[in-house]
Amino acid sequence: MLSAIFGHLGTDNQPLKALASSLRGAGAAIPLTQAEAIPRDTLIGWALRQSPSICLAAMLAWKTASRWSEVAALSRANFVLVTDTEVIIDWSTLPKGRRGNPYSKSRMVVVTGPLTEGIASLVRSLGGFRKLTQVSTDGLASLWRAEPAMRQYTAHSIKRGAVDHLVAAKAAGAQFPEHLISRLAKHVNETHPTVADMTIRYTTDPIPLARVLRTAEVTAHL
Repeated sequence: MLSAIFGHLGTDNQPLKALASSLRGAGAAIPLTQAEAIPRDTLIGWALRQSPSICLAAMLAWKTASRWSEVAALSRANFVLVTDTEVIIDWSTLPKGRRGNPYSKSRMVVVTGPLTEGIASLVRSLGGFRKLTQVSTDGLASLWRAEPAMRQYTAHSIKRGAVDHLVAAKAAGAQFPEHLISRLAKHVNETHPTVADMTIRYTTDPIPLARVLRTAEVTAHL
């Protein structure tokens, strides 16, 4: 629309055209139709009927408010600590192109609370896997289309459901800072003045770093 106006006016203003292009790109990044959020019980009920790797991927996608493609690419090396009460994941060692900023406050996640013991058991049972599951985002959609109760959901329904769940928990009085929802969901525009990216770059032990970043406070509610 803006480019058409410039052409009609005979204006050759490159900065304005560049702005118009960037605005189109920003709009494209925010879909008008959002995936339907999946409830936790619906997701976990389905996951428990699947193979161990798919079950683990579904549980992790929920507990970390992540995209399916992110958890599917996890290897055993991403799990820096696995106990029955705490599982710590370092996203920075994902394959290039998926890991994002390795010094982001979203780099680490501490999984605690419901499902943690089951997640730890599945991680141990799968041994030294290089990729958690070969089921792609499209593959998950195909699995769900085969089940009438799941057909309305997409792979993005898991992340959306987890975020909705946390927002509802906070609104109901859960005691965690709301900016931790954005941190867990890896929304990179987080501006809350906590640990600086440069400070993260200087740390050497990922386990205390993960705990300092406080994602356990929100995963405990998922």
